[in-house]
Amino acid sequence: MSTADSATGPLGAELHYRALEQLYASAPINRKFASRLHIPGEGLSRLVFDITEADYHAAGAAHGTIYFKMLDDAAFYAANTLVTDRFLLTTGFNLHFTKPVRAGQVVAEGRWVSGKRRVFVAEARLVDEEGEEIGRGTGTFMRSRIALSGLAGYSSALG
Repeated sequence: MSTADSATGPLGAELHYRALEQLYASAPINRKFASRLHIPGEGLSRLVFDITEADYHAAGAAHGTIYFKMLDDAAFYAANTLVTDRFLLTTGFNLHFTKPVRAGQVVAEGRWVSGKRRVFVAEARLVDEEGEEIGRGTGTFMRSRIALSGLAGYSSALG
């Protein structure tokens, strides 16, 4: 199977998206972050993060690791909407910080750009509560040998 729509039809694509959302929620790392993933359609993702002082560096704004986490996750899940059989792996990521962010809600919007076989390119941007862009990034992702169906967080959503 290569893409959600061609491999499983529209209803199967919706199940795939909900299973990816559940996979995100089940990852142990995400217990450390107040965040929620929504996949509105093929090649798209939306993550909502709540930034608190616990995420700050010494100068009182969110640390760059938070930017990377949000951007990588949004781009990754946008790309993985096109792959129904395998977990993707990040192979490279470029990010640009455009504005510091303090406490509040940040939205990471992911969008698939290219690739449908082995290597995928996706981008993401971060928007603060005022609607201003605070960062953006582009990642490359490749198919792994890890079957999505073998991951408890993914398969539990499929029933």
